This record gives sequence, structure tokens and C-alpha cells, in this order.
Amino acid sequence: MQGEYHGEYKVPGGKLVVVDLGVSDGVLCDVRVAGDFFLEPDEALDAINQALEGAPADTDARGLAARIEAALPAGAVLFGFTAESVGVAVRRAVAQATDWNDYDWQIIHEGPQPPALHMALDEVLTTEVAAGRRPPTLRVWEWDRPAVIIGSFQSLRNEVDPAGAEKHGVTVVRRISGGGAMFAEPGNTITYSLCVPASLVQGLTFAESYAYLDDWVLAALGDMGINAWYKPLNDIATDAGKIAGAAQKRVVAGDGAVLHHVTMSYDIDADKMVEVLRIGKEKLSDKGTRSAKKRVDPLRRQTGLPRAEVIDRMIASFRARYGGTDGTVTDEELARARQLAGGKFSSREWLTRVP
Repeated sequence: MQGEYHGEYKVPGGKLVVVDLGVSDGVLCDVRVAGDFFLEPDEALDAINQALEGAPADTDARGLAARIEAALPAGAVLFGFTAESVGVAVRRAVAQATDWNDYDWQIIHEGPQPPALHMALDEVLTTEVAAGRRPPTLRVWEWDRPAVIIGSFQSLRNEVDPAGAEKHGVTVVRRISGGGAMFAEPGNTITYSLCVPASLVQGLTFAESYAYLDDWVLAALGDMGINAWYKPLNDIATDAGKIAGAAQKRVVAGDGAVLHHVTMSYDIDADKMVEVLRIGKEKLSDKGTRSAKKRVDPLRRQTGLPRAEVIDRMIASFRARYGGTDGTVTDEELARARQLAGGKFSSREWLTRVP
């Protein structure tokens, strides 16, 4: 591995870290760290650069951070970034990761569709991005009926009360990503998917990629007056409570791609949710709350805005940061998705693969 490399890492909720460096004989050289962060004293920047000189090019972010922390002058203050975020930027440089602004994004927001079709569209569109036949895509969902979406590895009988689902006309489907069960209703939920090339999260750990791909929506919520933050591993929270949960699936075919989808509660019916979902005491215990109804705080109450306006503002915020043109699911993609929806995602075998 020889040559010159450039890497960037936007710290979730923080500042941008930029690294330019060379690699010679397997070690870092000519390292130059920059960004819109704050750092005192001035000479601390030279200390960071020197700490990275000569580091083996395959050193992970934590190892690089340890070198930086050992070299910082006493009393140094890093604001808006950390030593480890510099390490992440270095890893992204060496891995030749891409950036959000390297792509011509497509934004899809179409009419209501059945739950099984949404599951299938996620699989098809992410596969198309991996194959290079589709640009990176932000897709905002609309639901045509109430649904529970369980994670790929969840037990159906442990998560869903069949009597409650039948009583409220709730369709139960299983998605291809891991994570927990989500309760969705038309008009009460905001769900979106990011289908992105694997290179966008290159150099990031699995956990770091969640925060990285959630950062834009935190900014969008901030523009609406909501102080939101990423809560590891896959929640978005505010002072009033959790408002969203995320899940991911990696596609290794082609050049690789990542599906990152998020369900946000706009105006959840908490009474109905607890009748449909079997939310156990163990699950609640690590959330610091005794009531399932208190776990999710709807966006309607926090923003005071109509759901459609919240979505419009989210999309506008995304465009302001990364651009994006209006797009649609192609006829070929839709045909493949419908086939998957009517087969795999509607089959009892898939739904009960973890009984």
C-alpha cells in the first residue's frame, strides 16, 4: 500500500475532521489533520500530526487515538472532536472511503404500499446500489395499513401477541435487518431507508456507521427545534424520550451496499402498541423506564407540525446538505419487489424462521 490518501469524518453532533496523508513502506507519513473543530493550544495540532507519523497503516482507530492522547500537551482541549475521531478519519483515508457529497442522490417518496412490498423494496434497491445500477437513495415510506415489523433474528411468538394483532388489523412482517420490533400505522409513523454504497461507511465500525448515517436526521430535527441525539446502538432520543429506532443490513454482492432504515414515531397509539407487541420487563429494564408507553415520545407533540411538513422539512434538510433529485422505483425494480413481496416476504416460512 503506497500513495497519498484523503479522508473525512463528520463527528455525529460535532465537527468535521479532515486528514491528508501518505503511506510509505506500510506506515503513515506526511500527515496533515484539519477541520472546523476547536483546539487549544495551537501547538496541539502539530502534536497530533507528529503522533500519527510512522504509525503502521493498518492501526485501528483506537490505536491511533492512543498515540494522539499520549502526545497531546497537558491541558489540551479538543472541542467538537476527539482523538478517536481523528483515528476514524485516518482509517477512512487509508480505506479510500467516499463522502456523502461524492454522489448524485436520488430521493423517492411515493404513495402508500403494503408492508411486504416495503420489505422487498429495501432488499431490491439496496442490491441495485451494490451492483452500481442505482445511485445512493433516500426512500421515504408510506404505509397502507397498520404493521409490526420484526427484526431478522427475533422470535415471532416472543415479540407479537397474535390476538392483539388480529384485534387491531395489524399485518406482521419480518425484515432483512436485525434489531427490534417496530409498530407502524399510516399517518402516525415516519419511516425511511438509506440505500448507500459500502464505501460510504468504509473505515467505520458497525456502531460508528449507525451514528454516521443518522447524523443528517439529527440536524433536520434540530432545525425543527428538537434537541436529538444518537443513543447507541440504534436509537434516536430526545429529552422527552426515544423517538426513533434504526436497523442495518449489509449486502456483499457487487461493490457492496448498506441498508440503513429508521422508523420514527410521529403520533403513536401507545395503548394499541402494547396490546400488539410483547414488550417484556427485561427489554424495558435497560431503557431506564418502567412503562412501555413512556419509551417512545411522538414527534407531533415535540414539533407541533403536521406529519407531511415534518417529512418535507427532513427532505429539505437532506437536500441542503447533500443535494438530491426526485426519483422513482423503476418498473423493473417494482416487478422484482412485487415478486419478492408475494413470495418470500409473505411466506409463513420467512415469517416464522425464528418461531
